[in-house]
Amino acid sequence: MSEVVTVLSQELIDQFQKEKLVLLSTIDAESGGPATSAISWVFAPNEKTVRFAVDGRSRIVSNVRANARVNATLFAEGSVHAVYGAAKIVTEKLEDVPFALVCIDIEVEAVRDAMFYGARISVEPEYEKTYDKRAAEKLDNQVFAAMKKA
Repeated sequence: MSEVVTVLSQELIDQFQKEKLVLLSTIDAESGGPATSAISWVFAPNEKTVRFAVDGRSRIVSNVRANARVNATLFAEGSVHAVYGAAKIVTEKLEDVPFALVCIDIEVEAVRDAMFYGARISVEPEYEKTYDKRAAEKLDNQVFAAMKKA
């Protein structure tokens, strides 16, 4: 049995410094079942914390309030990395952002390589913004700056 890793590696911290597709799994507050959402406003301020921002109306917020157990899954470094931990709301509204975003920290408890044996991710998933590119870039910059100050 392999040793449990309880902090983000420097490589994963580096990956969390840029906008990245992350799958966030929570426990649904109503059904008690798993709930997964794709998010991109995510960064790691240190080896023990993953911070993200979501719309205050998001189901993610009510799920975290009801049950702090979460998982953030990241495609990086040729593999799939699962970050497990407890989520806590840092602020109900990020400053200097034009709409109400909730900022949430995940206190990292375990990091696991979740890729099946004998395989490697050859091309990481990509996405593109489907609305005004300048507006998207401006908003992204505002959100990341506010998250770093929170």
